[in-house]
Amino acid sequence: MSALALAGPVLAEIPSPATGVWHLGPVPLRAYALCILAGIAVAIVVTDRRWRARGGLPGQVADVALWAVPFGIVGGRLYHVLSSPDAYFGAGGDPVRALFIWQGGLGIWGAVALGAVGAWIGCRRSGMRFSAFADALAPGLLLAQAVGRLGNWFNQELFGRPTDLPWGLAIDPAHRPAGFADVGAFHPTFLYEALWNVVAAAVLVWADRRWRLGHGRVFWGYVVLYTLGRGWIETLRVDPAEQVLGLRLNVWTSLGVGVVGLVGLLYARRGREAEVLLAPHPDAATAAAAAGSAGARPADPPRP
Repeated sequence: MSALALAGPVLAEIPSPATGVWHLGPVPLRAYALCILAGIAVAIVVTDRRWRARGGLPGQVADVALWAVPFGIVGGRLYHVLSSPDAYFGAGGDPVRALFIWQGGLGIWGAVALGAVGAWIGCRRSGMRFSAFADALAPGLLLAQAVGRLGNWFNQELFGRPTDLPWGLAIDPAHRPAGFADVGAFHPTFLYEALWNVVAAAVLVWADRRWRLGHGRVFWGYVVLYTLGRGWIETLRVDPAEQVLGLRLNVWTSLGVGVVGLVGLLYARRGREAEVLLAPHPDAATAAAAAGSAGARPADPPRP
């Protein structure tokens, strides 16, 4: 029997986890929440490295995260609830469930928008240039989104239309939308988006190193790349969603946000900020000396 024939059954479909909750005594450990927390940790680590390579100071990224993360979670939940109101305020809905973030449902559009407000506040309090911080953040944000998408896998949500491709995702009957009770495998759109985010992060790091981007251009590149992938992936999904002119609301959001990102990318200043701090900081000289002794200028792009 050929190796391909042996591999056939293995690649028949991607299984979904049997459970997304484990109990440590009376305390439930939810996979969705753990994936979100892991994504946040990845973003902080990657952003801190990129920020210090640009001339920032150790600890500043964590200080900003204390503002950006809570704002982002609230913004993500608000967008999800407002864009899918029937489950909470429609017939048979339960408004209290709007508070149950651990059950899934964080819209990236609201998370980035309100998270940016929190990041701006954190940057002002820490004496950091917001545009420089946004550029340092962009690749790590994409990686955080990729890790967070694994939470949708555990929750058996955000999958696409039926497929017979070898990487189709098996969905339990209880999680299948109406009209698809007899379908077993669906497009794993959570996985498509996760992979797209990883590739987009690599592209941003490469472009940043190649052209020494600054003044928000890395972040605007993130917006353009993410919305390109998200807009296409949204067309594959079959879960209930608000429709506008025959298209899912998130498709229109992707188009609108993508246009804003393209305009920002085209009109942002060329080059990179000479200083990433708003005012001289007593620790800046120490940070610059440490970066120089490591064989890299503070403004050098990060190593992969």
